[in-house]
Amino acid sequence: MRGRVVSAGETPASMGNIANIITVVRILLAPVFVWLMVLDGGELGVWRWVAAALFILSITTDSVDGFLARSRNLVTDFGKLVDPIADKILVGAALVALSLLGELWWWVTIVILVREFGITIFRFLMLRDHVIAAGFLGKLKTVVQAVAVSFALTPLWTVLGDWVLWVNWTLMAAALVLTVVSGAQYLWAAWRVSRTR
Repeated sequence: MRGRVVSAGETPASMGNIANIITVVRILLAPVFVWLMVLDGGELGVWRWVAAALFILSITTDSVDGFLARSRNLVTDFGKLVDPIADKILVGAALVALSLLGELWWWVTIVILVREFGITIFRFLMLRDHVIAAGFLGKLKTVVQAVAVSFALTPLWTVLGDWVLWVNWTLMAAALVLTVVSGAQYLWAAWRVSRTR
């Protein structure tokens, strides 16, 4: 459902609306998640399961705040700016935590973080006067990243066996490829827009 367009005489959505509050809470949960991962210390105990559950809860609420913003006409510039950053902070924190624990190669974390934050900075600095919408690959990348990191955080291999590790690595490889390819696609689209201006 699309949000209504604010017409003359209507009050625009407040920055303190429920959708923006959820977005901010998601960002504030990132350090809590990291603390839980540190508390577990790679022992794959109860704190690891709690950290994984918190990450999954935080990353899935991305669709909740977006739905609320659109369905209740609560879309704000603040929300459009901060919502994608919240995803990047959560995923970035999880990747760094996994690398610190020796469960994910650092080069994978670095490639993904450079792409995510590099494109974000590029968007702010170079494309302030126009917006290039996320393409299909960009949206697919976000979903696959969330699934891959969720699987990597949840120590299912301790319960189901080592074959789960192959699933984890396959999902993370797919996330890595989509991250790089969608980043290149975005830069190509930005270059084409700049040429037509």
